[in-house]
Amino acid sequence: MSKVDFYILPSPSPSARLDFACKLCEKAWRLGHRVYLNCSDAAQRDELDARLWAFKAEAFVPHSHAEEDAAAAVALGVGDDPGSHQDLLVNLDLKVPPFAARFARIAEIVVEEPAIRQATRESFRFYREQGYALQDHRLQRF
Repeated sequence: MSKVDFYILPSPSPSARLDFACKLCEKAWRLGHRVYLNCSDAAQRDELDARLWAFKAEAFVPHSHAEEDAAAAVALGVGDDPGSHQDLLVNLDLKVPPFAARFARIAEIVVEEPAIRQATRESFRFYREQGYALQDHRLQRF
């Protein structure tokens, strides 16, 4: 069964989720993991794509849109089938994707924005009811 990590950020800003997603992807990629970033829509995917190029001057995270290169070490999708990815799912959508169970680890990133908090609570209930191992990480800073 997959393990789900909830990263609770001390910020009301939805853009903080994208910044943290970049850091999480970089760390996972450096550790040899394959990452699938599930975005809520094409605009969010494109913004995340741009941030992955520029979030750190000394860092580069090789990535691609899932529909262009599903085998990329870090793939960005919008509910697309994640192909052979089964390692880490970073879910930025407000609902649990139907393919979540195929991943060994799932990351949900939470900020203090009401719609995101409510959606995350619903996701938490879903994961708990399905028997996933749940862990929350309350970050003081990131």
